[in-house]
Amino acid sequence: MKRAYFIAGTDTEIGKTRAACALLHACRARGLCAVGMKPVAAGTDAAGVNEDVAALVAASSFAAPPALVNPYCFADPIAPHVAAREAGVTMRAAPVLAALGELGRQADAVIVEGVGGFLVPLADDFDAADLAVALALPVILVVGMRLGCLSHALLTQEAIRARGLSLAGWIANRVDPRMSRFDENLETLKTRLHAPLLGVIAHGADAAEAAAGLTLPD
Repeated sequence: MKRAYFIAGTDTEIGKTRAACALLHACRARGLCAVGMKPVAAGTDAAGVNEDVAALVAASSFAAPPALVNPYCFADPIAPHVAAREAGVTMRAAPVLAALGELGRQADAVIVEGVGGFLVPLADDFDAADLAVALALPVILVVGMRLGCLSHALLTQEAIRARGLSLAGWIANRVDPRMSRFDENLETLKTRLHAPLLGVIAHGADAAEAAAGLTLPD
């Protein structure tokens, strides 16, 4: 694969999936065969489908096998380590690494969406940051633009750098269209996040619309 990125977020419900899908569209617009992956998902419908995973599949160049796209999937929309414990599952990096390797043989670009915030627990001795380290991919940080995002973004940057990972870029997602002083907050983040701003996703924009305003990291 020519490109692969790990998509981290400043919190849960801040638009990682929308950003990941937009990045898939951006890759495809550049002529790359691109596929999305969500190693861990919690919350499915009556048919056993996770909404985020379905969105990634729809935005990909091809429909990869579900076991590769989403190695760990749990029915209840709860903290993933709790869901795994209740299901009798211990999450580890090895199945995710194997799935990533197979997807990388089939595609030019793989966009790997994390779960929750960067440090969300996945097992008693394993969290999302440990998974990112095991995958050893450059990180793209999605910042949910709302009150409090400055501290969340800067703390996440510190956690990423502390683990020796490369922050390849960040995306500002307007989760709160009424955020006061949006421009001033954006400028603060541009100064304090040590990576390029790849784009701003407008509130309510779909993935294809968001892709038009994104750049891919060098």
